[in-house]
Amino acid sequence: MAGGIRDGFGEDDLQESHEINVTPFIDVMLVLLIIFMVAAPLATVDVNVDLPASTATPAPKPDKPLYVTVKDDLSLAIGQDAVARTAFQQALTRATDGDTEQRIFLRADRAVAYGDLMDVMNLLRGAGYLKVALVGLETFPDAGSASLAR
Repeated sequence: MAGGIRDGFGEDDLQESHEINVTPFIDVMLVLLIIFMVAAPLATVDVNVDLPASTATPAPKPDKPLYVTVKDDLSLAIGQDAVARTAFQQALTRATDGDTEQRIFLRADRAVAYGDLMDVMNLLRGAGYLKVALVGLETFPDAGSASLAR
């Protein structure tokens, strides 16, 4: 028994208990279990995207970054030069000197639909460029738009 009932009223010494109280340990373990059960699904990522969080400090850019731009009329540009879709792969190979390991910075107009942006990403993948970084404006949410940034 964890504690005993005193037989005599004159004794001031309590009997020592040598049993471990495991109730706090069980409570801590249950709390940790709940935390891990909630956090585990959040840690799995189905789609690998090379994007930093908007509040993170930007990653250092290479000396000469190569930008591929999708304009609102869905025309393409590599750097400052406009390129037709049919000649996109050859122009990209010339711009990177055939280095398919070079990171390509992809930026698109706000009016470009998601499907059209995916078409350009498929063009990049078809040309052998798998390191694609999406470019956007770095903004910090204000109090009014904090509920929209989920």
